[in-house]
Amino acid sequence: MTTTTTLAPPVRMGKAAVWALGLLAISTGALESVVAPTLPLLQRELDISPSTGALLNIVLAITGALVTPLAGKLGDRYGGKRVLIRLMAVVSVGGLVSALAPNLPVLLLGQILQGAMIGALPLSFIVVRKHLPAGESKVAIGLVSGMFVGGSMVGLLAAGPVAEALSRHWMFAVPTFAVIGFTLLVNRLMPSDPPGRSDDAGIDWPGMLLLSGILVTLMLALAVAPDAGSQPLVLGALIVVLAAFVTGWVAVERRAAAPMIDLRMLARPVIWKSCVLTFVICLGTATGVFLVPQLLDVSGDGYGFGAGATEIGFILLPGAVVATLAGPAGGFGEQRFGPRAVVAAAVVIMATALLALSVAHTEVWHIVVGKALIALANGLCVTAMVTSIASSVDESDTGIATSLILVTRVLGSAMGGMLGGVLLTSGTPSGSDVPAESAFVTGFLIAGVIAVLALPVVRTMSKGAKA
Repeated sequence: MTTTTTLAPPVRMGKAAVWALGLLAISTGALESVVAPTLPLLQRELDISPSTGALLNIVLAITGALVTPLAGKLGDRYGGKRVLIRLMAVVSVGGLVSALAPNLPVLLLGQILQGAMIGALPLSFIVVRKHLPAGESKVAIGLVSGMFVGGSMVGLLAAGPVAEALSRHWMFAVPTFAVIGFTLLVNRLMPSDPPGRSDDAGIDWPGMLLLSGILVTLMLALAVAPDAGSQPLVLGALIVVLAAFVTGWVAVERRAAAPMIDLRMLARPVIWKSCVLTFVICLGTATGVFLVPQLLDVSGDGYGFGAGATEIGFILLPGAVVATLAGPAGGFGEQRFGPRAVVAAAVVIMATALLALSVAHTEVWHIVVGKALIALANGLCVTAMVTSIASSVDESDTGIATSLILVTRVLGSAMGGMLGGVLLTSGTPSGSDVPAESAFVTGFLIAGVIAVLALPVVRTMSKGAKA
């Protein structure tokens, strides 16, 4: 049974509240990304293998993909601010657990709790859309999205130096303290948004469990892929289990009264096209984010730079700056020119950067320019997709719809990182710990070709702001 309550119009959001959301996005983005550049250090200090260390990235991605649609649904139902503050409390606890973790199991627990941070974005979009006019809300969504991307780059750059100068504990503690402070600021400055529609349907726990099975099995299959030649039966079994999980999940979601992910919404052209393009862009971005630091670190025969953590951070700094600016630019561009123009430009930039890096990667400026272009394309595309989706659905569906894009972002990023890892592992000669140059070339080339293949999807998008 559905009940409708007539409420007074929500209070207009001030600029200070928007910037508070943006600063919270920076701190959560930084906390999300500190593990990736410091995995070798964590492996040494915790005495774990690289394959075990990969769990740290996997569990955070899985938690994020599960929590994001749930957070969007609860935000639509109970109010974005209310759910956001509670979610950030969970993230803060996770960050403190990670900071204090003495061993791998405790650190894994912290990462699981931290993964809830990805659900903060659709909640921010719910609040922004309820408190600002359509045009201003697009710019604000772009600002928040861009600052989250920029925060991720800040985490990538700062984690290594902080861990080396202080300890691994501080690389989690510093962004966690920022998350706590900016959550309190948001709670003070952000006006409360009224609850949305209310219904008697509960949480889709079967759908959540099956989706978690899909994600876990997918990550395990990707982890096993490099050794498929020596254990083909294991990979085959994982593929069969994955297919069973997908089949069961689709059947459950189609019958659920309140599905975790509304497949009917996913069937809308504007939604599935946005998901496809977001996946492609994030796969390319993650491949570049993984391969570029590895290329800077290695010292091969005629390739690589042998750079240290601090030097790598300086080389990647221009990309971090571009990533921070690309989000607001994407929101403005989507409002001014429509999503198709912005996404087309982003896909072309991404493909050009990746294909160029596959043939030109012997000078530092090659890396700087290529990485900056990848960051620009990612910020433009993801922000344009999110703002377009947010303005294309009913206000009460904002959280659910944008969460689909953010889940796709998580999956694309995970697939891109795993693709880079698989190629470097398979491209490392026996008895050596330095990947062959061809492994880097293949990685950039594959990601670039995938970006090119997305252009036909871009051509079918509507030109208008409400694609």
